[in-house]
Amino acid sequence: MSYQGVLYHFIDVSKSMSARHKLETQLTENNIVKEELDLLNSENTVYKLIGPVLVKQDLDEAKATVSKRLDYINGEIQRYETLLKDMERKLESHREVLASLQQDYQRAQGRPVGKV
Repeated sequence: MSYQGVLYHFIDVSKSMSARHKLETQLTENNIVKEELDLLNSENTVYKLIGPVLVKQDLDEAKATVSKRLDYINGEIQRYETLLKDMERKLESHREVLASLQQDYQRAQGRPVGKV
């Protein structure tokens, strides 16, 4: 893999970590919403913001929506964790190849080979 390829790989890792962080933030926000909805009873009124309008929503429907959203976010976090682990394995492989190439270069230059 070329230097540019490794650079793009680092950029991909950075973007994936950023996306995962955003999902973690959404997870926290949605957990707070779930906790607040759990404090309500059927006598309370729940509104959902749709564009500039607040629309009355059934409490059970709101709880179900938040629950589905939490399931989705958790699934996406798992997907990014798997993706990041795979990227880390690839980066480690590239590090090993790079270290080997550096040692070969040092040997070709007649310099003692040191640990990288």
